Amino acid sequence: MALELVDSHCHLTWNSFDPDRPEVIAAAVAAGVARLVTIGTDLESSRQCVTLAHAYPGVYAAAGVHPNDLGEQKPGFLEELAELAADPRVVAIGEIGLDYYWERVPHPIQQAAFEAQLALAARLGKPVIIHDREAHADVMSTLRAWIHADATRQSPLAARRFWGVLHSFSGDLAQAQEALTWPFLLSFAGPVTFKNARALHALVTQLPLDRLLFETDAPFLTPHPWRGQRNEPARVTLVAEAVARLLGRPLADVAAQTTATAREFFAWSSP
Repeated sequence: MALELVDSHCHLTWNSFDPDRPEVIAAAVAAGVARLVTIGTDLESSRQCVTLAHAYPGVYAAAGVHPNDLGEQKPGFLEELAELAADPRVVAIGEIGLDYYWERVPHPIQQAAFEAQLALAARLGKPVIIHDREAHADVMSTLRAWIHADATRQSPLAARRFWGVLHSFSGDLAQAQEALTWPFLLSFAGPVTFKNARALHALVTQLPLDRLLFETDAPFLTPHPWRGQRNEPARVTLVAEAVARLLGRPLADVAAQTTATAREFFAWSSP
């Protein structure tokens, strides 16, 4: 039986795909990537993601404003985002969160937008895709408050098993363990294939397979042995292979479980 995988996080609207986007999507399908979720980082890219999702049967969209792009959004962007995110091809709100690495947007502005988009996700009943770069403590604190808030627990999202995913997880075991006490998943990308990523390898072996997703973050985070080149959704297979080796599990089992988890997370019908 052929493998079926999901690329739970890629950026197909990025301009590096302009010359060959249809071919990239076709290559992913040929590699067994049955579904791809293309992620918005601002209103314009979110609109483009929705357009792609309507154009290709296996492509779905997430709509959101990335913390580094908040400075480019007009006041009142949340209302436009809400209208866009209501589209049935939008399966999540994201990517949203905090980024303290680039320092492009003041932390209070990031925080306010993060909380507002979390509230929107709860109201719409759609899970969240979380960006966390060098902001672990504040991301976890914000998510902790949101998860336990009455408004969230009484929202349509509360009916779902999973409410969010920490994308391209880069935290430690303590952060992972807390996230797994919540209705959250952890997603892994190209770095898990790097030979020198020993801490990440050790972490993966301590996590339950049924709480993991795979992603490429294409065109970024290209896995070994293609580092330095543009990443593509087809290469999510390399992430799956790396995790299967680390867990000592058959690749077919790892693919089947993570694909089933992705179906549940994004509320896709089976198969």
